Amino acid sequence: MNLPLSGIKVLDLTRVRAGPTCVRQLADWGADVVKIEMPAGLDQGDPMGGPREGPDFQNLHRNKRGLTLNLKTAEGVAILKRLAEGADVVVENFRPDVKHRLGIDYEALSAVNPRLIYASISGFGQDGPYADRPGFDQIAQGMGGLMSITGEPGRGPMRVGIPVADLCAGIFAAMGILIALYERERSGRGQWVQSSLLQAQAFMLDFQAARWLMAGEVPGQAGNDHPTSIPTGVFPTSDGHINIAASGNAIWARCARALGHPEWLEDERFKTAQSRSENRAALNALIAETTRTNTSAHWVETLNAAGVPCGPIYNIRQVFEDPQVRHLGIAQALDGVRYVGQPFTLSRTPSAIRRHPPKLGEHTEEILAEAGYSPDQIADFKARQIV
Repeated sequence: MNLPLSGIKVLDLTRVRAGPTCVRQLADWGADVVKIEMPAGLDQGDPMGGPREGPDFQNLHRNKRGLTLNLKTAEGVAILKRLAEGADVVVENFRPDVKHRLGIDYEALSAVNPRLIYASISGFGQDGPYADRPGFDQIAQGMGGLMSITGEPGRGPMRVGIPVADLCAGIFAAMGILIALYERERSGRGQWVQSSLLQAQAFMLDFQAARWLMAGEVPGQAGNDHPTSIPTGVFPTSDGHINIAASGNAIWARCARALGHPEWLEDERFKTAQSRSENRAALNALIAETTRTNTSAHWVETLNAAGVPCGPIYNIRQVFEDPQVRHLGIAQALDGVRYVGQPFTLSRTPSAIRRHPPKLGEHTEEILAEAGYSPDQIADFKARQIV
């Protein structure tokens, strides 16, 4: 298949979530990814992420080949260095000191391949006062400010329902790798790409962070209400709930009329964005009283027809049953197994789910043979649990 990253070779030393998320972005677009794990019977590290056969692991590790390699031995490190000679990218998310202790850090691998792009994902960065702390998504959500602005006022901090710091750190690392690959076309040299859960989470605060940095305002929790665009929030219907986003005077006017209450537009409490903000509770109560009189489907249809952003609130099953989600092809199947596909498309060179996640060490012999090792050498490595 003519995929955009065909010809790019990636050595994947990652585990759990942030690192595999990064590598998945490369694998889905055609990179030849070799997932490197410890040989069977040796320490497999933290099993977080569920069993190998479970949906979490399967969705994270598609489109890869599998190699087992004992990096705690000198021969295992030597094999990795030989593989790195022909690789374009190495991705790891060990704690910062581990790669140096093993002798597989950026300096060590770039010495055998100066064109190598080496990406590191950590909890708090590769140096600094917290560098040696173990990183975990929920810790980053808390330290990155997200939990302080999530949830209902007065109810205490609340985590987000997905590992957003992990996912964003992985995606940003993938962006860094692509930028480094592009820059290498000019300089001919690789470089060290670094991302962390804390950096990613702070960046994702976006306008909430800017409110502090530029205006000195510390945002708080707003629950289901948008912190600045009012009325925007969750409203009850006769059979569930919907989201309405009526920000700005023009959309607010369309919303009031579509809800059957044009008189709200003459109410001094709701005439301007500032007055609507000051009287948010009263306005939300009036809207809720109205939306309760009919079904979610009725209001979604009515408000969208009037040019007011409105949508249902789905559970996960309903998401993938929605006709627009089906049309966009977000769920992609391979041999009857459905995966979560990429969230963007290219007009000529789409991503593709080409292979299921590898079994532990499934392609070890194939990959070592490509690196120039003989069958006898490979058999010897296996016998001594080097691979």
